[in-house]
Amino acid sequence: MMISSLRNVRRKVELQLAAPLDAKPSPTGASGPVDAVLAATVVALIGFGVVMVYSASAVQATVQYHDPQFFLKRQVAYALAALGVLWSASRIDYHRLYRLTYPVLFGVGILLVLCVIGFGHSGGGAARWLSVGPVHVQPAEMAKVALVIWLAYSLAKKAERVKTFTVGFLPHLLVASVFMLLCLKQPDFGSAVVLLLLTFTMLFLAGAKVGYILGASILGAGFGAAAIRFREYRYERYLAWLHMDQHRQDLAYQPFQSVMSFGSGGPVGLGLGRGLQTLYLPEAHTDFVAAIVGEELGFLGVTTLCGVYLLLVARGVRAALRAPDDFGSFLAFGLSTMFGVQALVNMAVALAILPTKGLTLPFVSFGGSSLLVNAAAAGILLSISRHTNEPVRPARREASGARASTPVLSELEQPEPEPDFAGDAAEATP
Repeated sequence: MMISSLRNVRRKVELQLAAPLDAKPSPTGASGPVDAVLAATVVALIGFGVVMVYSASAVQATVQYHDPQFFLKRQVAYALAALGVLWSASRIDYHRLYRLTYPVLFGVGILLVLCVIGFGHSGGGAARWLSVGPVHVQPAEMAKVALVIWLAYSLAKKAERVKTFTVGFLPHLLVASVFMLLCLKQPDFGSAVVLLLLTFTMLFLAGAKVGYILGASILGAGFGAAAIRFREYRYERYLAWLHMDQHRQDLAYQPFQSVMSFGSGGPVGLGLGRGLQTLYLPEAHTDFVAAIVGEELGFLGVTTLCGVYLLLVARGVRAALRAPDDFGSFLAFGLSTMFGVQALVNMAVALAILPTKGLTLPFVSFGGSSLLVNAAAAGILLSISRHTNEPVRPARREASGARASTPVLSELEQPEPEPDFAGDAAEATP
């Protein structure tokens, strides 16, 4: 039912756009202009991130590296590279990802395994990075995009069979579980939670039975509770979060100082570069950069930032609804959900609504891996938005073992016959 509703909405949009039936996509994928609002939103977030990283890190950079612009220089380099990745990904036809689905999935899986078996670079008590010379790569960030691409591929291919348990539900849950376990072994509990939420969201949109999703959610919640209760450091962090006033000098020091940042900002903030919590909040330029936004730009700044993320998700959903095939629709929905979930969880942690998770704020937090991966994901969204003026392309069945010439395999993409209003009128005439 969910796929049928999604298909009908897309067809209504296609009729409104009045695209010619014989239109063909450009081989380069640049069949139309990108969504200018979506592109401007992403670029604005990247630029805003550079400003806030500098404001949040100047004190620590001066004390630790004797250079107040130490983190700024790196973030500027990451931002320029991210803009290049964003532009490049937006120019590539997203259908090319169809054939790259399994190479990307297995490649990222191998990187996660390397982190677990001892090749991971430790930081903050977790081996989440792989060192390639001076560059540190975080496979967990890539795993989110890789899983979304594979889910979009599989859900579009299986179409109505997604309603079955053995074909449409269990395989997707098993693949997601493997990635989640590899993240937990690093350990990276936050990324594992995001992977689970992405999987359930995309299965729900694809039309999987709600009972299966609810049952798996209950099992996932139980497994998550056990992962917290039987890992000492997680349980202690959870208890410290529950009783923050009693642990504000030890385990809850960072979330407590983060809440203080939001509180000291007031309605309009203290002004850029005038925040004082950068003296007390550890690693303020990474996972807790939202707290510095709250202190220096106030409630108004935080509200505006939330509105920008909401706009980013909304434009991504718009691209999903206007995509010419199920693969593009699921891909855009998944990537939009990824941005929204990460931003929501990060800001909830900064406000101490949730315990500390270690997730970055998309496009704003300091870090090359997160910024480049998110830029690539946004570029894919922009690529999908280029194809919104194309007609829905019919699926072609595979014959004699040959692959279809178009990457759209879902039978649901076959055009429905138009209603014969003239015939109805003739029958109604006495």
